[in-house]
Amino acid sequence: MLVGKNVNLRVVEREDVDYLVECVNGRPWGEYVGVSEQITKSQQMKYFDNPSNLTESKWFIIQKKDGAKIGLMNHRLALPSRCVELGALGLIPSEQGKGYGTEATQLMVDYLFLSKDIERIQLTIHVENVTSQRVVERVGFKREGLLRKLLLIKGKWIDFYIYSILREEWKEPKILTKNA
Repeated sequence: MLVGKNVNLRVVEREDVDYLVECVNGRPWGEYVGVSEQITKSQQMKYFDNPSNLTESKWFIIQKKDGAKIGLMNHRLALPSRCVELGALGLIPSEQGKGYGTEATQLMVDYLFLSKDIERIQLTIHVENVTSQRVVERVGFKREGLLRKLLLIKGKWIDFYIYSILREEWKEPKILTKNA
């Protein structure tokens, strides 16, 4: 578990599959975050049955200190190989705007740079999702460019910004310690 001041990140396990499927399919955090396809519980269980999935991609539950599950976050190896891509970061609406997303993102950045031999963390954000853009900029990500017509959502091609943070820009952990 990655322990923060107000939230923790915990790796999704088999017993969390119902929550994961509910969040992915229901997208309680809005239209800007999440995957573009619905998944079934059996499809998601196959993720746990393939050992390579567990080394290349990880889902985390964002939870408050009282254990309440308030969102999801994931990362996966990206090409080139010394790069990790952050995927979904979503909080339920009642917990948005309280700094939890910023803290969860910072926890993940600290964890990835402390535990992996990578030079870069990147992510894409819907051009209209100003809130998420502000979150990653607070953590130190830089906007690199525009990815035109990246995803087809509800019959409309959507542009996304690409953001990254490099190891030398990060410099040191802000929340986690080197023993984490």
